Amino acid sequence: MLTQTPIAELPFLGDEVVASYDTARVVILPIPYEATTTYRKGCEHGPAALLEASHQVEYFDEEFDREFWPVGIYTHEAIADTRRGPVSAEEMLKQTQETVAKLIADGKFVIGLGGEHSITTGLVEAYRQANDEPFTVVQIDAHGDLRHEYEGSIHNHACIMRRVVDMGLPTLQIGIRSICKEEADLIKEKNLKVFRAREIAMNPGWIDEAVASIATQKVFFTIDLDGIDPTLMPGVGTPEPGGLHWYAMMTFIRKVFEAHDVIGADVMELAPISDSVVSEFTAAKLVYKLIGYQAVVKGWL
Repeated sequence: MLTQTPIAELPFLGDEVVASYDTARVVILPIPYEATTTYRKGCEHGPAALLEASHQVEYFDEEFDREFWPVGIYTHEAIADTRRGPVSAEEMLKQTQETVAKLIADGKFVIGLGGEHSITTGLVEAYRQANDEPFTVVQIDAHGDLRHEYEGSIHNHACIMRRVVDMGLPTLQIGIRSICKEEADLIKEKNLKVFRAREIAMNPGWIDEAVASIATQKVFFTIDLDGIDPTLMPGVGTPEPGGLHWYAMMTFIRKVFEAHDVIGADVMELAPISDSVVSEFTAAKLVYKLIGYQAVVKGWL
């Protein structure tokens, strides 16, 4: 459902639990940027829809028998907002990198909300510059996103993980079920770690194997919502059948948080469907779970 409410009036979870920037441990960063969508458009409306849906999320988490909002959650003003007019890829990446760099310097745990997946380049670059040691980018996605360029742009949403590989960072791809030959060749050439959706469906031990394959202590999560099966997450730009299911995905994510130091995350490619709220609500609950897992492992509560 498309919302006309300005993002500034949509703090994550609602006004009742909003924290000031200075006291917040977590910053939600809306980036409603869309420029290279190649199928179903509308992801620039994803952040606002997610934030509005978050007002319906229960504060109490039944998995951990507690509420997570007391960690302090601050919703940043939107950046690179193409709903207000065109924004170049270069300007979007500049705004994203500079904003995230400041948030990192201030000690915030950042969760970016997209918007199209190309945004992730700016977030990852900010973390790369802020960290002396390498970290693994763990991608949940239907698509490899490993093309060098697509439709004339190296900053197309289909190229984000190629940009990460070019940065020299290790990657782990989860739920992949759509790649082109160029991407298949690169996976073999670089020996990239990929847990394909088809293989996941036939391997009950995939979660432990995937977590054990992460060689770095630090991890950045990038979650393209089309990694989830479209029967559960229809509101995306490029749906693919056969994706991840909720409890398997959340078990994997929780185990990564418990075994590694998750330094930041993003949730991308929500494209709301008129007269339906299931996708944005599911995405909002996913964001709250990310906050909860970080709060538990860091001992914030």
